[in-house]
Amino acid sequence: MRLNRFKQVLDEGGVPVGHMLVEFGTRGMGQILDSAGVDFVLVDTEHTAFTIADIANLVEWFRNTTVALFVRVPQIEYHLIARCLDSGALGVMVPNVKSGAEAKAIVNAVKYGPLGERGVSLGGGNTGYQSVDGAEFLAYANRNTSVICQIESEEGLAHIDEIASTPGVDVLWVGQWDLAHSLGIIGEFHHPRFRAALMLVVETARKHGLAAGIQPGDLTSVQEWLDIGFNVISYGSDRRVYAGALADGVAGVRALSALRGLR
Repeated sequence: MRLNRFKQVLDEGGVPVGHMLVEFGTRGMGQILDSAGVDFVLVDTEHTAFTIADIANLVEWFRNTTVALFVRVPQIEYHLIARCLDSGALGVMVPNVKSGAEAKAIVNAVKYGPLGERGVSLGGGNTGYQSVDGAEFLAYANRNTSVICQIESEEGLAHIDEIASTPGVDVLWVGQWDLAHSLGIIGEFHHPRFRAALMLVVETARKHGLAAGIQPGDLTSVQEWLDIGFNVISYGSDRRVYAGALADGVAGVRALSALRGLR
């Protein structure tokens, strides 16, 4: 099992920087993100067409990089979580976690006994298709695999302490659009109620020794949310970063062309 660079950066007191794949699950993405200095990647299967076969391919394409590959699953279901991990993913993000019981169900699907109830299958993508010592691998996997619980609702905020106190949870992660929607202030990320919710997530994470994560789409938001106390940042999604950079480049070409009187 590869080293989880995400956990390593956190353990060293740093801020892991990631990126989300929603569109471009291609063979070159591992090397592109590694060259860009990305610590972890979130492959989204909640809002995209990525399949378990796509996840298995991406795991192999990222294997020769230092980037930790995580999968955002669509919901809390054992088969959705365990199959990603058996393919070789180093962690999962689960959307809209609302209670301690749900957090425990996630940990049960991610962790082997005695921490959880994950079934044992060795020799595949999770072990790099190599034979391993079972007892050693299971203990290492339990230490090396990340569990990210998204806080995206008023109910999640109300039960955030029990979610955070669930053994095996590593990160509380704000899904800002869904959380603001749940609060009735969609898109109002400077609203006092939304900022209070962000502070509650950060304070709860700190109290329980967890990380606090969020995904801003611009550097202004990065600064604001780092100032609040978030210490895990996923910078944008592939689709938005590519579209934004391309739009800027095209606008620049047209502006330069106009200066020369060209159409």
